[in-house]
This record gives sequence, C-alpha cells and structure tokens, in this order.
Amino acid sequence: MKQIDETLLKSNIEKIAQYDFDNHKVFGSAYCVIQNDRVIYQNCFGNTSINTSDPVNENTLFRLASMTKPITAVAALILVERGLLSLSDKVSDYLPQYKDLHIMRVSKENELIDEGSVHTEVTVHHLLTHTSGIGNSPEKARQMTDVDRGSLDGSVNFYAKAGLDFEPGSQAQYSPTGAFDVLVKIIELASKTDFPTFLKQEIFEPCEMTDTTFEPTPEQWSRIVNMHNRVDGANCVYKMWDGCIFETIPCAHYLGGAGLSSTLADYARFARMLLNEGQADKKRILKAETLRLLHTPYVPFDKHHSWGLGVRVVTNETYRGLPVGAFGWSGAYGSHFWIDPENRVAAVFMKNSRIDGGAGNESARNFEKAVDNSFKEE
Repeated sequence: MKQIDETLLKSNIEKIAQYDFDNHKVFGSAYCVIQNDRVIYQNCFGNTSINTSDPVNENTLFRLASMTKPITAVAALILVERGLLSLSDKVSDYLPQYKDLHIMRVSKENELIDEGSVHTEVTVHHLLTHTSGIGNSPEKARQMTDVDRGSLDGSVNFYAKAGLDFEPGSQAQYSPTGAFDVLVKIIELASKTDFPTFLKQEIFEPCEMTDTTFEPTPEQWSRIVNMHNRVDGANCVYKMWDGCIFETIPCAHYLGGAGLSSTLADYARFARMLLNEGQADKKRILKAETLRLLHTPYVPFDKHHSWGLGVRVVTNETYRGLPVGAFGWSGAYGSHFWIDPENRVAAVFMKNSRIDGGAGNESARNFEKAVDNSFKEE
C-alpha cells in the first residue's frame, strides 16, 4: 500500500481546481480524499453561481446524475444478502409485462419495428451490468410521454412496451435510466417499501447522509448549486427544469439511475462505507463478501474497464490514474468518485456543469491524476 503525501495532494488539487476556473468549466467545485479511514483532504472552491458571493461548501447540494447508480446497486445487494432478491432472478418474476419481450428498433419514420422475440430472459444481473437491452436507445427515450416520464410505474411500463435493444447478455450498452428504473421497481416489490424510504432507512440514516434525496425540501433547493454552462467562451447559468433534479424527469419519479441530489459531505460518507467494505459508523450496511459483488468485474466494456454492479472497475494496469481493482462512477453533470482498495483510498469530486460531464470528463480525469501523482515514492 502506498501513502499519499498530503502537502503534495493539496498543491495538486489546487492546480486542477484553478485549471477548471481558467477554462470556464465550473462556478464552483468540491473535493474530498480519504485514506485509511481518515479525511486527508477536503476543500471547496468558487461559488454556487455566476456573479454571487455564496461559496460552495461541504453542504452545497449537487445533482448526482449517474452517481445515483452505485447507491441503487447497494440497495439491491442489501436485499440479496437478506435472501429477498437474487442477481439471477428473472425480471418477469416481479414484473409480468417483461415476459416474452421482443427486440424493437425505431425506424426513420419514428415507428417501432418488431425484430422478433428474444431467447434470454432479462435478469437482475443484466440490469446492473448494462447488459439487459433496456433503455439504451435515445430514439426510444424520445418517444416517452409526460405520463411515461412522470412516475416510476409509467417508465417501467413504457420500457416493457418499447421492447429491448438487443438480446440480453449479448453485449454491454450503457442504460442511462431505463434498466435502473426497472431495478428500483423490483427493489420496491421485494422489500415491500417505497424506494426513498428504503434508501433512508437502510443506507442514508446509517451513513448519516442527511442531505441526500430525490425530493429536496425548500431549504435544500436553496442550497443546490446552479448548473454551469458556457456560451461563446463565457460562463452562464443553464436554466434547469422546475421541480426536476435530472433533466425533465419530475422528482416524484424516483429515478434510480440518476435522480438523487447530495452534498460532498454525504457522498464522502457513502464512499467511506464502501472503502470500509460495507461498514458505516452506525452499523454494517453489507457484509464484506456481499460488497465485493459490487466491484467484481463481470463484463468488459473497453480495454481498461469492466462493469461491476452499477460501477466501473479498472481491469488493466495501463489505465493511468487508478490501479487495477479501483471502482466507482461519474455523473452526467461532472461529478466523480472512486474507491481504491489497494491503497485504502476513497475520493469524491463534485461539480455541476453542462460542459465536460459524464464518464471520463477532463475534470474527473485530472482529479484521478492529481491523487495518483501525490503518492510518496516507494
């Protein structure tokens, strides 16, 4: 295990934070690095919007987007550990409308074309590893009505009617929201609890994540950072949709793939729990052997990574910045985190911007390299 030089880490992160300001990537950002169960660096930079003196701090809320997925995956594993759910369970065992699905594609005329039935039933494992064929097609997503988008049930029923994009298990294609909506519905049915309540009782309260929510209170809305954008090289605010955390999806639709808002402090507590193999301060969330299912590499999706369950796992030593076995994920608005079991490190980065977001965004990669370049020479 390598140790981080805390003085060098501070210098490296200050440089990349300044780089983002110089290149008009953020209004404000926040960083946290934990090693050996101790916060060795935490700092926030900039403000919550343009032309404001309201600084970003550890209690500023950010839209997590796809950094919601690892939380949903942990929720599923809690049920797996209790014997209420199995990764091999068929989706149709819980949702009969997912029996006898067909592969459907969208024509140039924007109509669904039936390409025949599939030979493999969709499983919970498929949902978690982006191999289900559900919700991969942007053309299908554009066919969703306000009713489809307005609730979890509406979305789940839409994706059943829209069919699959490929034979389950035959390939890996990222499902931004559809597969995880189906998973959330299964979690609700298996637990006999609505999803927000389940998360609060089983993850948020034990991890002391008091500000992580699908539906912010008025006070929490006041702490959500403005969405950064850049037009003609200049910073500006991107006006998000009223009452929505992620794009045009209403908050009341508990979007298991992208719908949570959270703070640096809260998500760092979640990351610390993962680093400690399922142990939170107040109680154990998962057994260590169950948590390892989360970051087992199941399905390769490029030369450096495989899908675990709702997370990417580094599988090739040629990836610069993280060692083999590190795992985590990013958000469409730029947030990013990872767990490095080998060196006992957890790291969380928060920003919200329409510029440079998603997996592999420059800000996130710079953060990985800043931490990697801070390890002491052996």
